[in-house]
Amino acid sequence: MATTATPPVLHQLISLDTTLSQSLHTRFNPFIPGHLLLLLEYSADFRLFFPVSLSLYFTPFRRSFLIPFIAGLLIDLLFIGLVKSIFRRSRPHYNPNMVPAVSIDHFSFPSGHASRVFFIAAFASFFAVFEYTSWFLLFVWTWALLTSVSRVFLGRHFVLDVLAGACVGVLEALFVFRFLRLGKLAVSFHKN
Repeated sequence: MATTATPPVLHQLISLDTTLSQSLHTRFNPFIPGHLLLLLEYSADFRLFFPVSLSLYFTPFRRSFLIPFIAGLLIDLLFIGLVKSIFRRSRPHYNPNMVPAVSIDHFSFPSGHASRVFFIAAFASFFAVFEYTSWFLLFVWTWALLTSVSRVFLGRHFVLDVLAGACVGVLEALFVFRFLRLGKLAVSFHKN
């Protein structure tokens, strides 16, 4: 059975990604309070976020918003799991004693936390029907960015994992927005 070699360009890209990620982890991790990084990690964990989102369905909160939102979270979970099982990129080797706040899978690419928070930020932007929308969106996008960067600072992911996860999250939000007819719902909310 013949094995396929990694193309030289891809090998160089992965090597650069590893070096950059390790450098960021080494330089910034000691200066950022660990409790802040763990708070960001917890805030985007699926096992916390999904039940909270699901419980909102039983409140007077906008169900027309929540149904596609919950569907998007499930799509994210399934798609990220599929991609991780295909690529099977190991987590950073420079953090062998990784003590996660929550149990994690063994694969790194793409970052599920980054995809989830960028899905949420993009979804909120596409839906944009909240009062004080600009402040809310600024908060959500800042949270998404900080959570994603924290994945590298914690040594849980490489930079490319986070970038890929962020792109996937935005594309998932666009998919949900487009194919679950949220565009029509958002327009009707803006008119009222």
